[in-house]
Amino acid sequence: MAEEQPPTRQGPTGHVDFQEVQRSPQLQELRKRQRSFIFPMAAAFLIWYFAYVLLADYAHGFMSTPVIGNINVGLILGLLQFVSTFGITMWYVSYANRRLDPIASEIRTELEAQGVSRPEETR
Repeated sequence: MAEEQPPTRQGPTGHVDFQEVQRSPQLQELRKRQRSFIFPMAAAFLIWYFAYVLLADYAHGFMSTPVIGNINVGLILGLLQFVSTFGITMWYVSYANRRLDPIASEIRTELEAQGVSRPEETR
């Protein structure tokens, strides 16, 4: 016996013009805000990462400078790579909660009103 699929919600027109949604000022603003965070942050992190790699490869004396006991500059900078990754992640989550999620929720509400069902509702 075949499993029945739950009915999908239909709006007044029965479909949504997703190209129109992509051109909407709301989605354009959402994309602009997201990119204004992601691109500069990705560039900054990559510069930081490659600086670490280049220092590790070409500045052995500097990287092996002892700081405390057997802990040297290279170890500290390596651990700071992890710290900065988590820091950027937390910063992005905070940014998304404040600046992206309200617009995304507004777009989702409008689409649901037009009959687009959420992914978990179509299974």
